[in-house]
Amino acid sequence: MKIAVVILNWNGVKLLEQFLPSVIQYSPEAAVYVADNASTDESVAFVKNNYPSVKIVQNKTNKGFAGGYNEALGHIDAEIYALVNSDIEVTENWLQPILETFEAEPKTAIIQPKILDFKKKDYFEYAGAGGGFIDKFGYPFCRGRIFDTLEKDNGQYNDKTDIFWASGACFFIRSSVYKELKGFDEDFFAHQEEIDLCWRAVNRGYDIKYNSGAVVYHVGGATLKQANPQKTFLNFRNSLLMLTKNLPQKQLFQVIFIRMLLDGVAGVKFVFSSQFIHCWAVIRAHFSFYRLFFKNYKKRENNQTEIYFKTESIVYGYYVKGGTIFADLI
Repeated sequence: MKIAVVILNWNGVKLLEQFLPSVIQYSPEAAVYVADNASTDESVAFVKNNYPSVKIVQNKTNKGFAGGYNEALGHIDAEIYALVNSDIEVTENWLQPILETFEAEPKTAIIQPKILDFKKKDYFEYAGAGGGFIDKFGYPFCRGRIFDTLEKDNGQYNDKTDIFWASGACFFIRSSVYKELKGFDEDFFAHQEEIDLCWRAVNRGYDIKYNSGAVVYHVGGATLKQANPQKTFLNFRNSLLMLTKNLPQKQLFQVIFIRMLLDGVAGVKFVFSSQFIHCWAVIRAHFSFYRLFFKNYKKRENNQTEIYFKTESIVYGYYVKGGTIFADLI
């Protein structure tokens, strides 16, 4: 199958210097692209001067993760898109298990590899770990990562299995499905747009898989640090937008109401821990959600899939019952 590995870059010349060589070395089956999101550093010149085999797509403006990929992929011809963060180190033969799954399973539209921590390679990494799910209130979690608790990789997720969402850090998708779904939702800009895309794929009857035969290592937070209030804003706002678009009507307003109450609790927690700027980010997220509510409500499709969850509430399971790993909560 014709596969394109597409690395979205924004002012990440240092990351390209460090991680692009592994992608080139271990991806002989693929055409490798750097999709540049209007960088102002030396990223484009670095790739042109050092890796002439790598194709470059230059976006005119920085539209974030969602808009950046939408614009760039419109210029790339392939059957499979491998969307790879610029802070990902890939491993030998990482593409083969993915391509084999796509070839054997026509209904499989999206696949995620095993994602481990680049800085602590025997542990799972926050963004995706061993495959993603959401609970009944729409909180995302992973096999290998519940909130900020990460599991050590002891082979417990060495499998190929159905998941609900795949991490945008390393995200494989059939180009035909990407086009059918009209790509990522650009209202999200960044964060949780991949969960929204996966949910829309599930609504149309496609399967999403995790395949541990492919392994990558992720730095995480290289573009937007975990402590950045803008990340807090985007995560809280986009989670509400995702629920608005994808929840079945009978669940919609009840779940959103509960989520907003829980967001309020999170805001109070930020205040008591003297993280006032993050409390303000939650407030800003809600006002932004109000502005975008009707626009995103109109995006709802006819067939809405009920939340696919393996636990009632990870907030209750984690903070009240003390379950810190996936096996505690399923």
